[in-house]
Amino acid sequence: MKLAACAGAFVFLLGLAGVPTSAARLHAQARPAAAPSRLPSETPDTFKPVTDSFDYERRDVMIPMRDGVKLHTVILLPKGARKAPILLTRTPYDATELTSHAESSHLGPILTGYDNATDVIVEGGYIRVVQDVRGKYGSEGDYVMNRPLHGPQNPTAVDHSTDTYDTIDWLVKRLPESNGRVGILGISYDGFLPLMALVHPHPALKVAVPMNPMVDGWMGDDWFHNGAFRQQNMSYIYEQEATRANDAKWWTSHFDDYDMFMQAGSAGELGRRHGMEQVGFWRKLLEHPGYDAFWRDQAVDKVLSGQPLKVPVMLVHSLWDQEDIYGAIAVYKALEPKDSANDKVFLVMGPWYHGQEIEDGSTLGALAFNSNTALYFRQQILRPFLDQYLKDGAPKADVPPVSAFETGTNTWRRLPAWPAGCASGCTVRPTPLHLAAGLRLSFDPPKAGDSAFDEYVSDPAKPVPFRARPIQPVGYDYPLTWQQWLVDDQREASGRPDVVAFVSDVLTEPVKISGQPIANLVASTSGTDADWVVKLIDTYPDEVAGQPAMGGYQLMVSADILRGRYRESLETAKPIPANQPLLYRFALPTANHVFLPGHRIMVQIQSSWFPLYDRNPQSFVPNIFWAKPGDYRKAVQRIYHAPGQASFIELPRVVARNRP
Repeated sequence: MKLAACAGAFVFLLGLAGVPTSAARLHAQARPAAAPSRLPSETPDTFKPVTDSFDYERRDVMIPMRDGVKLHTVILLPKGARKAPILLTRTPYDATELTSHAESSHLGPILTGYDNATDVIVEGGYIRVVQDVRGKYGSEGDYVMNRPLHGPQNPTAVDHSTDTYDTIDWLVKRLPESNGRVGILGISYDGFLPLMALVHPHPALKVAVPMNPMVDGWMGDDWFHNGAFRQQNMSYIYEQEATRANDAKWWTSHFDDYDMFMQAGSAGELGRRHGMEQVGFWRKLLEHPGYDAFWRDQAVDKVLSGQPLKVPVMLVHSLWDQEDIYGAIAVYKALEPKDSANDKVFLVMGPWYHGQEIEDGSTLGALAFNSNTALYFRQQILRPFLDQYLKDGAPKADVPPVSAFETGTNTWRRLPAWPAGCASGCTVRPTPLHLAAGLRLSFDPPKAGDSAFDEYVSDPAKPVPFRARPIQPVGYDYPLTWQQWLVDDQREASGRPDVVAFVSDVLTEPVKISGQPIANLVASTSGTDADWVVKLIDTYPDEVAGQPAMGGYQLMVSADILRGRYRESLETAKPIPANQPLLYRFALPTANHVFLPGHRIMVQIQSSWFPLYDRNPQSFVPNIFWAKPGDYRKAVQRIYHAPGQASFIELPRVVARNRP
């Protein structure tokens, strides 16, 4: 017992001396140690990518404009660039995304996609610059759809012309790797912007290439065609203007756009259901349904017709452009008379949809062209053209004033002007192709005693679809075929009772057209307003060897719509006198086509093209955007083809000069 007591006392003394005992250790282990305030982050405060192996250098900069607003700009320099020219694109579609199509150390993959002619840029050693326009994505300032030039529609001191000038000035002064020469190019909205650059251009701007440009939104590009509203573009307006970064997405309520637009009734009502009155450009559309000063003042072809021609320009047009089929040709007409030396205005026409010239151009829908037409354009036309004006010592490009692909024969033509028809020895002769009794087409005028008209009933409750249903929303990828609708087979429409189709005899010789067909309809309606859709169609033989799907194919060569209320005045809508034959005359889009022997020519006429275009109620209302359900009424439409009341398509027919 004494030994045990002594042992206990010894342990007690050790504890007093600070020597841990097993009991003390156990007690200490029972208490948790104080936790650290945080676990050190594995992410650095600033990460610097190692890009030594990249074949390009990327610079993101903010370029100041004259009013202090800074525009986000992406600069891509080929590694080791010295005295390289600059290719500039200005865009509302996100400069970062347009230069980040892939995660790659190589310039080609990151550019492959909209809006880059990648092979031309990379193989040419160009410095690539892409800039967000003011008010979009990384740029400061306010966004305005197709911001007008300084003037009646824009009282401010800045516009796309001044922004382009200030951007080019900054680039040539702060990029020692450049040779001080700049070209500007782009597609669609990005094609509208090179046209703006031609107004008071910077001295360093040496060439402009507007491709499929937006030019006149009322006459025939994005928003209207001859007064008929292109309502399927409402989704674009919504997403483009609702937010700076396009992150408010248009929503649909039906898989088939036909059903969604029918359920809403009018375009104005559909906009109301989507809250579009919050969007500035939508409010302007509602206020300006006619071709008033709002549209005329900012029509780019009219603007450029009053400007001196200082910069060489190559206008690129797609023969089946489903979005901007009007603009390039309109600007060519405005500029070409100024080109006295025939060395500043160039035109290219290819068999493409909107923007296909930077993609594969071997086919379009069911059509095959026997070559990659887009690659030919980029390598044989665009690249030498750019090199000539932008590279030191580059040879003069062997590019004719007009490079026009001839559909039907699938051949490129080198022409001195447009429309020319051929290089020499021919002329373009306006030739009436008459709508005749018995639903026939003939180059002979109508005869007395033949039936005076053909008629159909147009019912707004059952509008003619512009393509086979179900109809996708624009941009919907299930799969994406929006680009192809202008080359869709028209057989479905030709069999409807509310479409009249006039057909020629089988052709025994080729019929070539170069230019704009002109529709001359003598027509009446039992209503007080009407739309007239005219489609010029190449009907293939019943069977086509080697291409079974093309047997009997009905290919639209040129087609458009006219809203009848603007028959007398594009600005002021007027009711149509009921049941009175009247002349409706309007131009169809440019064509360069050969109707081959064994084919037939067809003309289809209808009074709706839905839902691409809003329905005409067929009873006159002040503003169709706000038509009510009771305004939509059936109407009997008559197409006349009698002596003194002849309806015809004026074809721009190419004939030999010595032909009578």
